[in-house]
Amino acid sequence: MHTKEIKNFDAIVIGSGQAGTPLVFKLASQGQKVAFIEREHFGGTCLNVGCTPTKTYVASARRMWEAKHGDELGIEIPTGAKANLGKIKARKDALIKKSVDGIAQGVKNNKNISFFKGEAYFEDHKVVAVNNELLTAEEIYINVGGSAFIPEGYEDVPYLTNQSILELEEIPEHLVVIGGSYIGLEFGQMFARLGAKVTIIERGSAIIEREDPETSQTIQRIMEEEGVDFRLGAECIAAQKDENGGIVAKINCSKEGAIEIKGSHLLLAVGRRPNTANLQLDKTGVKTNEKGFIEVNDHLETNIQGIFALGDCNGKGAFTHTAYNDYEIIAENKFEDKNRKVSDRILTYGLFVDPPLGRVGITKKEAEEKGLDVLIGHRPFSKIARAKEKGETEGYMSLVVDANTKKILGATILGVGGDEIISGIINIMYADKSYEVIRDSVQPHPTVSELIPTMLESLTKL
Repeated sequence: MHTKEIKNFDAIVIGSGQAGTPLVFKLASQGQKVAFIEREHFGGTCLNVGCTPTKTYVASARRMWEAKHGDELGIEIPTGAKANLGKIKARKDALIKKSVDGIAQGVKNNKNISFFKGEAYFEDHKVVAVNNELLTAEEIYINVGGSAFIPEGYEDVPYLTNQSILELEEIPEHLVVIGGSYIGLEFGQMFARLGAKVTIIERGSAIIEREDPETSQTIQRIMEEEGVDFRLGAECIAAQKDENGGIVAKINCSKEGAIEIKGSHLLLAVGRRPNTANLQLDKTGVKTNEKGFIEVNDHLETNIQGIFALGDCNGKGAFTHTAYNDYEIIAENKFEDKNRKVSDRILTYGLFVDPPLGRVGITKKEAEEKGLDVLIGHRPFSKIARAKEKGETEGYMSLVVDANTKKILGATILGVGGDEIISGIINIMYADKSYEVIRDSVQPHPTVSELIPTMLESLTKL
């Protein structure tokens, strides 16, 4: 029996990420009294330590690359361009502040939203505690996101995560990255362009192993040409402090045997974990899987009626766009009598190295592993007029088509504009139309996109 007074709300939203924030405003606009809880900063991962800051840094790194590659296009740029990380960070901080302040102002001015800053946890069935207050509601929405996974053995090592690396004021002399996946690659290329020496250590035999081998190999080669050093097949990875304040990574590498790599900074980029450990979900009966992700159905409801999980913590996608789609599913099903489902969405994402990777659906490798009857389209960027004119011919585009239904099952566009061009293919997939729709379309010249119809004229059997 609780002796403390329990405050009653129509809904409680825990976490202010890309699903929680729009949901709070939507619920409030429909006249609901909402308790909004956030322990750290408005806007969640994407805004504060994810997409917004990293893409800001990627843009600065791109400027640096352009300053060093003028000669190829007949532009003589005097040597001496150098990156000022203090200024780059200040620009990033200002961009974030504007968005965070916008959310804070919106919350403050809304009479239907009661804001609580602090860590939330369940005290009982549908009773949430925060800052020694108890709140209850028939509907509770959990949007607590994820954070960097820190493996055992790094407790006494001065490591960086995707979050703390964004607070550096000086460019690392030698950045050692453990993890050759999306986060490690973006930071690796970015800091190499800004002037750091970069070594990326990966346990697997290839970087981003879920992608087609051609994608992994192309990105690795592009980054190696920019000076990034890769150590693949690295078993027994460990690290320790060295006497000069830097770090020493010890690896047993497939190529060279046991070696030591000395660096000034260490970035751990070995995956993410959901922020569910402190929620005390057992008090309300909500089930999680062995990795800590909250289990939800197709409408994002947990095993407890009225409790929902949105965003990275539900394991149904680890992206800003999937989190925002979670919000849309909840809001439209609740207020517009729709029947939107998680299973309706098509997997899509980008990798924002340069040139960028745009991905949708399955890869050629997956089609092979599943023994699917498919047709493959393939075109190197070196055959695309616009890429040649831009002087950016790295990469390729590839498409997987179901041989029987003629529907597109997946696509990979690695090359200049790939992160934007992929949306044309995504739209055809959502329209559930044959690949022939694009093949027979007329695209503007001279663009990179115009080579997609050309590629589709000559599909080959896998």
